[in-house]
Amino acid sequence: MPASRTAKVPPARVVRAVEGARARLQRLSQLMVPAPLALLELAQGSMMTQAIYVAAELRVADVLRDGPLSAEEIARKVNANPEAVYRLLRLLASYSIFAELSDRRFKLTPMAEALRSDTPNSMRGMAVLMGHPIHWEDWGHLVDSVRTGEPSLPKLRGMGAFEYLESNPEYGAVFYQGVTNLSDLETAPILAAYDFSRYHTIVDVGGGRGALLAGILQRSTNSRGILFDSRAVNSGAEAVMADAGVADRCTIESGGLFDPVTPGGDAYVLKHIVHDWPDSKTLEILKNVRDAISADGRLLLIEFVPTEGNAQHPGKLVDLWLMLLVGGKERTPAQYSELLASAGFRLDRVVQTASPVSIVEARPT
Repeated sequence: MPASRTAKVPPARVVRAVEGARARLQRLSQLMVPAPLALLELAQGSMMTQAIYVAAELRVADVLRDGPLSAEEIARKVNANPEAVYRLLRLLASYSIFAELSDRRFKLTPMAEALRSDTPNSMRGMAVLMGHPIHWEDWGHLVDSVRTGEPSLPKLRGMGAFEYLESNPEYGAVFYQGVTNLSDLETAPILAAYDFSRYHTIVDVGGGRGALLAGILQRSTNSRGILFDSRAVNSGAEAVMADAGVADRCTIESGGLFDPVTPGGDAYVLKHIVHDWPDSKTLEILKNVRDAISADGRLLLIEFVPTEGNAQHPGKLVDLWLMLLVGGKERTPAQYSELLASAGFRLDRVVQTASPVSIVEARPT
């Protein structure tokens, strides 16, 4: 059973207040040191990324699940150099990722628990992706994307991002495991923020293995679901629905993002779909949904919706990642309003969740 069914999620307004306070404290901390040093700390973040990656790649957190160990004991279990392991964990412990005891053994901390591969909401997959050599090579060409305004990956790899992931299955597995880590964290906040039970038929377009739709159907016991995705069968969607106890209320249909969409739904959910594409291709996707949706239906786009101004928002970083890889982008409410109008929809509201993603709700015009 997905954890999303029973997870307790704080209200979005409380999370936003905490995030605002945290951002103010970060700015205050930066103001307390000379600006060059504050900038240096940010610039060195890439080195911390690599240190976390190494701990994740070696599965150090996994070998500490049963209790503290010395660097020598850890090194034997992960096939590494004892002194090097100690120096790595000494650094990570200074940032509360692991903790060093007085006898020089190391133990898990809450953040180190998140590096375990076998815990709910594990971030190990994302840590491995963030430090992977191919990911780093991609980001090494960000300057080209900023200069041209175009994705640099097709020029670097000789093919588009999705084609590259398919033709390099080893890295593709790393990439999709990393983004799945993030996606799984978003499910419970989405379910807590929005009432899907008012819809009779919910169509999840491009929903992959169907974890979100399974969670929706668990809560919306009178609703039926359609998982519309060409990857669904091979991604294990049938097992996901069966494990969630909703297989009898969910149909899996194969179809691509630019294919005609199954008609008759009164809610069409697209999670992290339209941000992958420039406006022209996004309009193709949205117009296919417009052709299929019922007159009183709702389009629900679940995406990062960056804030205006100087406030921090994870979507502002993801936006650069999209520009680099595929030429997509994260959009503000104003940009969504304009884009949706061009596809035959009217923006109703943007519903914040306790996670960084929001639900953009629109109706056909």
